[in-house]
Amino acid sequence: MNNLAENNLVRFINISKKKDGIFANYRVTGINSGVIFKSTISVDLDAADVDLSDPVEVIIEKCAEMAVEKVKKSEIKFEGLAAV
Repeated sequence: MNNLAENNLVRFINISKKKDGIFANYRVTGINSGVIFKSTISVDLDAADVDLSDPVEVIIEKCAEMAVEKVKKSEIKFEGLAAV
């Protein structure tokens, strides 16, 4: 999986306002080495260094780039059956 954006689908859902801030929401689906995964990602607009006066297309693109970068760097661990 060299490039998550090319091999899998990162789809913009919406921009939502919550108590904590304004978030751009994405849904990610893909296949990697026989593993099918689905995920949702919310990116804080303040963390992505975008301004609300920017065009929507710019906000969506910058937040998507940040989302893909963070997903690629994330280390996911199995919680284990003992915790269930």
